[in-house]
Amino acid sequence: MKKDLLIPYIALGAICLIWGTTYLVLRIAVLHFPPLLFVTIRQIIAGALLIGFMLLSRKVVWPNLAHIKRQAIAGFFMISLGNGLVAWAEVLIPSGVAAIICSLMPVMVILINLGINGSERPTAAILIGVSLGLAGIIMIFKEHLAQFSQLEYQIGIFAIFIAVISWAGGSVWLKRRGNDGNAFMNAGLQMFFGGVWLIPGALLFEDLSRVTWSAEALYSLIYLVLIGSIVAYACYSYVLRKLPMTIVSLYAYVNPIVAVLLGWIVLNEKLNIQIGIAILVTVTGIYIVNLGYQIGRLWKQQFSR
Repeated sequence: MKKDLLIPYIALGAICLIWGTTYLVLRIAVLHFPPLLFVTIRQIIAGALLIGFMLLSRKVVWPNLAHIKRQAIAGFFMISLGNGLVAWAEVLIPSGVAAIICSLMPVMVILINLGINGSERPTAAILIGVSLGLAGIIMIFKEHLAQFSQLEYQIGIFAIFIAVISWAGGSVWLKRRGNDGNAFMNAGLQMFFGGVWLIPGALLFEDLSRVTWSAEALYSLIYLVLIGSIVAYACYSYVLRKLPMTIVSLYAYVNPIVAVLLGWIVLNEKLNIQIGIAILVTVTGIYIVNLGYQIGRLWKQQFSR
């Protein structure tokens, strides 16, 4: 490996590990603290710290109102709905199951892009990959059949799918509207406003009179703010500039494996050979979709010249 690529690959490894751990840490937190309020506090603090650091470093200036509005809208879909619904759902379903469903996010991004761009059609590889991914998810649900018969479990699964669609849709919207400006300032604004948009939900749907800070909630908050949000996103922004997107997207394949293993080790969540095979099938499907999409784009570029 070239010396100038060593640090980017170390940063990518950190993303794979850190974002894989966040599902477990979030699960621990929401079992001891109201989920929407927890995400509100986490994202506002993380966003404010990142914005403050960027302004104090004098590397960026305060953006204009139009730019702030774009980041606030992205924050609503990616943070308020995306992260907020995952936190809420993890009260109802295991962290490993949540992580596996969230791993479908790259697939959802591709499907949304195909739906928006009428000139592009899904290739055979994309169709095969989507089918494999869904088959893997069904296999995982089959292993949790006893829980799946419960209404709360079904609601949790549905909420995760909505979160995935919201995150993917917000990402596509932001990319098409022009994600200009400093990446770290943008991340800070998205996290801050994503937390702000959740305040009404926390006030309306959660009993805040019974809120108590346990050690589990406090340590989870510190970890998710400093490591899960600020450090991991800094690594993500860095590797996007240093490595091809096809390499960077590998984190989406590793995260669910890390999350499932940690959920099994720490919280005694279910893990057996069938679930292992299901994870492999799901990850393979996601990889085939991504590969098919990239090949399709290269093929189109070659013939459009």
